[in-house]
Amino acid sequence: MRIALIITIGIHGIIHLLGFLKAFNLYEFNGISQPISEPFGIMWLLACILFIISSFLILINSNYWWITGIVGVILSQFLILNYWSDAKFGTIVNIIVLVAILLTYSAFMFKKKVNAEAVKMFENSVETEKSIVTKQMIQNLPTIVQKWLVSSGTVGKEIIYNIYLEQDLQMLMKPEQKDWNNGKAKQYFTTKSPAFNWSVNLKVNSLLNIVGRDKFENGKGEMIIKLFSLFSMANTKNNEKINQAALQRYLAEIVWFPSFALSPYITWETIDEKSTKATMKYKETKGSGIFCFDENGTFKKFIAMRYKDVNDTKATEWKVTATKTEERNGIKIPVELTAEWKLKNSSWTWLKVKITDIKYNVQKMPIADE
Repeated sequence: MRIALIITIGIHGIIHLLGFLKAFNLYEFNGISQPISEPFGIMWLLACILFIISSFLILINSNYWWITGIVGVILSQFLILNYWSDAKFGTIVNIIVLVAILLTYSAFMFKKKVNAEAVKMFENSVETEKSIVTKQMIQNLPTIVQKWLVSSGTVGKEIIYNIYLEQDLQMLMKPEQKDWNNGKAKQYFTTKSPAFNWSVNLKVNSLLNIVGRDKFENGKGEMIIKLFSLFSMANTKNNEKINQAALQRYLAEIVWFPSFALSPYITWETIDEKSTKATMKYKETKGSGIFCFDENGTFKKFIAMRYKDVNDTKATEWKVTATKTEERNGIKIPVELTAEWKLKNSSWTWLKVKITDIKYNVQKMPIADE
């Protein structure tokens, strides 16, 4: 689609160049039978330049091509209207380009919104004084949690106050879906005031694109899903079920920043030698889940009763399982995981996640490209 758009806009621009050449008697272009004055010839040249620049910006993956593109379309259509009998079919191409501009602009504004939210969330997350996790600090935690913090390398490292990570993921939108959709996601966390902001770009097929953003901040959850960054498929907030589900997601994902186990927002309750229940309360929202480890304290899975959406009358078992664990930035974390819902007669593994990059305690927040 991208290559086709580059070629279409490029050819459209070259056709406009012929109007300039005709106006200055540099080329006899019979496609337009009417004479073209020199001022109009300059406008045909300008439209050509704008379209060529737009093609180049698309080629280098610039999200700003829509600026030159929209000016080019407006100028082009003005010229077409003045030479309608000969140039009217150019309107079809302008409509195609205009649709592409609308989709690109929508994606641009969605990224800008996510970036602004993440910047605001990160504002007070940077700590000037470093604090190191010590064995004395973890001695009141359940034994298996202590093992986890030691075996993960958290003890002796700085307490983590913010996190940035990138993910490759595969997703099934429905239980009956057979083919996985591929996507990429970026996520920001803060721990002093627990919050996360997760944005995803998902390719449904060669034509369809879905973007989404999940957020947990000030004890409240919010979810947005859009087709082509334009058409809203879901926009949920100000709901107790979503608030709790978002908090439980945050709780499950502390496996990427284990020092949060020391947070005053979490209480721990031993279940057995390899599992413990964590209950987190922040603001007015409360949720819990069970962390399961092996005998060495390596995280294996997280299980919670969680709402899938606002229409659920009761919570459903949700399980996150670590399939690969590696050391990143001196901390051993699960780098590949799956998430599944327990259905009435089966289970639905709907998500596979791979961590491709993770940074801790960043002084300047990495920003997604606009």
